[in-house]
Amino acid sequence: MQELASPAYDEARRRIYVALDVDSEARALAFVDRLSPVVDGYKVGLELFHRAGMRFVESLLKLNLRVFLDVKLHDIPNTVAGALRAIAQYPIDMVNVHASGGLKMLAAAREAVDGSPHRPLLVGVTVLTSLTDADLEAMGVGATSSAWVRRLAQMAQQAGLDGVVCSAQELGVLREVVSPSFERVVPGIRLAGDRVHDQARVMPPDEAIRQGATRLVLGRAVTEADDPVAALARYLRSVREGLTHE
Repeated sequence: MQELASPAYDEARRRIYVALDVDSEARALAFVDRLSPVVDGYKVGLELFHRAGMRFVESLLKLNLRVFLDVKLHDIPNTVAGALRAIAQYPIDMVNVHASGGLKMLAAAREAVDGSPHRPLLVGVTVLTSLTDADLEAMGVGATSSAWVRRLAQMAQQAGLDGVVCSAQELGVLREVVSPSFERVVPGIRLAGDRVHDQARVMPPDEAIRQGATRLVLGRAVTEADDPVAALARYLRSVREGLTHE
């Protein structure tokens, strides 16, 4: 733990959020207590948010932790804007909306965050990492995951969002169409040999960083490991390795 908390890992730590995708506030706080000597970034997703709400987010903020609020807002523009105005009363690090909500919704989201007391990074979810090309075909999308991610990312950039959430498999495509400063937040990160769970499009952390990922979300590969601290150490070392060859 002491090695991972050293300045040599500052940039690697800054690039990651540990996903608190658990079924109780108590379990989430136990992970934070165990991992926060090393990690200061945590993702609060739909399950935990609907159990514990903004009260739990506030408890993380009081500990000076970075929060990625992963609520994937997707509704009519007025409703999304209202939700973001409420969220941006708090100094969270990042929040997301579904890019497939369309240009008007994304523009309303941007305006809402810009007019709020705090301005978290606003990123658009492109194609969920659980979906395959066959799934998109069954949904009638009429495009491969790469093509659809490309289109949604271009629209998110047009609307002024700070970045997108995508799988590592689409990072090469995004380098061709978005600016270098555009955030590329990547879940579905797995080291070789680790279980992929329900993720269909995965990549090791070092390779994802080299391909252009700016932030990584580490989920069940860490939180469901027999030893979460040891698992986190493996992933942080891989992130650092990727940064040395970025």
